[in-house]
Amino acid sequence: MPRLIRLSTLIVGAVLTLSACATPPAPPPPPSGGSGATLRDWRGIVTAADRDRYARRDAAWSLALQQARRQRGSGDLNSLGELIDPDAQRPSVIPPAGDYRCRTVKLGSQGGEDGLGYVIYGWFACRIEQTPNGLKFVKLTGSQRPSGLLFPEDDRQMVMLGSMALASEPAANSYGRRPDRDLVAVLERIGERRWRLVIPWPQNESNLDLIELIPA
Repeated sequence: MPRLIRLSTLIVGAVLTLSACATPPAPPPPPSGGSGATLRDWRGIVTAADRDRYARRDAAWSLALQQARRQRGSGDLNSLGELIDPDAQRPSVIPPAGDYRCRTVKLGSQGGEDGLGYVIYGWFACRIEQTPNGLKFVKLTGSQRPSGLLFPEDDRQMVMLGSMALASEPAANSYGRRPDRDLVAVLERIGERRWRLVIPWPQNESNLDLIELIPA
């Protein structure tokens, strides 16, 4: 009997030794790119409020255009042409980096029938910058100066997530930190050298803002 016990002990020890030598498969390596990789999908950082604004942009177009055509406004609405055509977008949307002339057109009124149906502003200075995180739009002059990163969406649209700087404040660079200044916009090409930023449901005044861009 003692010999059988010793034999069993030897067999168990051999099995444990073999198990210890059989190492499990190595885990997969971490994703390449490191911490400095650019986040290319805007859906990963958009706030819930801006996701909702983006999803309801067709409704913003519809309401804003109805109000603009029905209510009094400032400027010549009929002169804007494709700028206020919801279906004017063309392929090859990516704009070249550089300086632009830009103007803002506000459509619709958050004050209902009592407000202006549209306001057409004069021309200001804007820029498309090439940054390590991708293209960035910056409005350089004026009392309301939006800026934000442009994310590729498809051949006809880029999505901008940005913030608004007011009056003499420095350029905004704080998306997601101040909900009252956040904005989501869609960049579209509407002519040979003509783009627009469509901002649905802005925080104040209008129901749809358009920023027209023409290379300077």
